[in-house]
Amino acid sequence: MLGLLLLWCPFALPIYAYVGNRNLASILTIVLLYAEFILLLSFWGKYVYQQPRLLRHYGLVGTRANGRELLIGLVIGLTTVLSLFSLEGLLGWLQWQQGLQVKIVVEGLVVAIATGFAEELLFRGWLLDELQRDYAKAAIWINALLFAALHFIKPLSEMLQTAPQFPGLLILGLTLVWAKRRCKNRLGLPIGIHGGLIWGYYIINVGQLIKYSGQVPDWVTGVNQNPLAGLVGIGFLSIMAWVMSK
Repeated sequence: MLGLLLLWCPFALPIYAYVGNRNLASILTIVLLYAEFILLLSFWGKYVYQQPRLLRHYGLVGTRANGRELLIGLVIGLTTVLSLFSLEGLLGWLQWQQGLQVKIVVEGLVVAIATGFAEELLFRGWLLDELQRDYAKAAIWINALLFAALHFIKPLSEMLQTAPQFPGLLILGLTLVWAKRRCKNRLGLPIGIHGGLIWGYYIINVGQLIKYSGQVPDWVTGVNQNPLAGLVGIGFLSIMAWVMSK
């Protein structure tokens, strides 16, 4: 990872220095980082493990089954999010607002697929494989813990605000490993589930489609309006985790 950062910095720093739009700069540097990551994986597999097709070993395969599982995962993730908010709406804990935009739906899908692909290749691909080589029995728990913990690399004030998300992220990490194992270690299903969850939340959050009524405490619906940090969200994730573990 240190080598990756050393290769990334000479290209990333000029982007941050000369690209005025911070969001565009972040997108460009993240794309660059993952492009270098995938390139280095090829060398890593060939010269360290003598596996020239390491990405395939991680579960990133261009098969019909993998594509079908990705679509199924998208549906599962999106349906889970919409079901969660629909239930809260029926209970009177939130009100739906008008104004769904096709642009946000499309943007959300692009962001969801890109994020799901990047994080699953990193966590359920490279990292899980490395852990399984040395800590076979504990690999799934270490992977889930690192997945949750690394989402908190941010200023202390933000870490404290987002700390309630940790249990939800831990359960999600476990769910995605079980999803991969359920599909003979292909990455399509975990990429799809991860992307579907992001897609659903993007549509509702960015589209400003809901307004909480305040009838129940934040720890029920989600601290800071984040469903991962709420009892209902953790409940839905736990059901998904149970299904994927079977």
